[in-house]
Amino acid sequence: MTMRTTTRRHALRTLAGAGAATLAAPHIAGAQANGTTWKIQTSWPGGAGLQIFKDWCATIQEKTGGELAFQAFGANDVVGDFQLYDAVKNGVLDAVNPFTIYAQGIIPAATFLTSYPLGLRNPHEFDTFFYGLGGLEIARELYAAQGMYYVGPVQHDANIIHSKVPIRSLDDFRGRKMRLPGGMVADVFTEIGAETTVLPGSEIFPALEKGTIDVADYTGPAVNYALGFSQVTKYISMGPAGFMSIYQPVDLMDITVRQASWDALSPQMRQFVEMETHVYSDMHHAAIQQANQEAWGKFAADGVEVTRLSQDDVELMTEVAVPIWFKYANRDKNAARVFKIQLDYMLSGSLGYVTPEQIEGLTLDL
Repeated sequence: MTMRTTTRRHALRTLAGAGAATLAAPHIAGAQANGTTWKIQTSWPGGAGLQIFKDWCATIQEKTGGELAFQAFGANDVVGDFQLYDAVKNGVLDAVNPFTIYAQGIIPAATFLTSYPLGLRNPHEFDTFFYGLGGLEIARELYAAQGMYYVGPVQHDANIIHSKVPIRSLDDFRGRKMRLPGGMVADVFTEIGAETTVLPGSEIFPALEKGTIDVADYTGPAVNYALGFSQVTKYISMGPAGFMSIYQPVDLMDITVRQASWDALSPQMRQFVEMETHVYSDMHHAAIQQANQEAWGKFAADGVEVTRLSQDDVELMTEVAVPIWFKYANRDKNAARVFKIQLDYMLSGSLGYVTPEQIEGLTLDL
């Protein structure tokens, strides 16, 4: 075992303990112990995210009086990240906690069920979209067509960019080999000159270590530090002050369940899982933000430099991103449906992220 491997594993164990929080709640009164156990896999490969997930799963049996239990698995424990939905539909897993963007291969509208460049920019805006503007009902309709039940979104963090070279403007991405999750985000960075490649989160560290890529986006500071990114990169690129990430300021996960497993639950237990997903989302987000504050000091101690893009870069990326929004929305009528809700919200007095002038001449195929 190498010193680097030892250090990385130690970081995972240390951060996981620091960032974890046991999520407790009263169990459902009168629940019958019928012993149903769901196999549920997350996309988290390690660190605070994985530990928080496992701690939450461990509370379900007690909360339900034994009627339901979650058997938790980390990334790649049962299947690879990009095989999660097949595993749910085929009954290999009962439920998953994936990054929602991974669903875009089977549900094109999923591109708009999570953050996209310069779109909705704060967690509460996506909660408003899902729980106030009809997004949840559309998501459930689309997932049902795939034999799955979309329980609800799970908030965690922004995505940030790690690199072997300093990134101080959009021009600095030109010609760089960059890992991205694919889809619209990759198209935007390709447009500004990056050489993009798609990799699951579990493959980022070795790709950076080998030099296969020299820039990578992934989640926030706490998880990325635990995964050893400070060992293989020396720069972190952020948005302007107060804007962690101009390309993915909110990165949503979710809880998705095999339809047959969902249908087998009692109505009361279905309601419990839906409400428990709210609890998990809130606590998951807060616990990771707490861990982030500790991680920044660790990155600094390792000699990692934080650079920030400018407001001019935000405006330039907006010019690139807006027509790409419409291109993706017009690939699928359901995507257009979802995006129209968000576009109206962004145009409204509540947000004002988009002006009529910016979308002049662009239309949606509804």
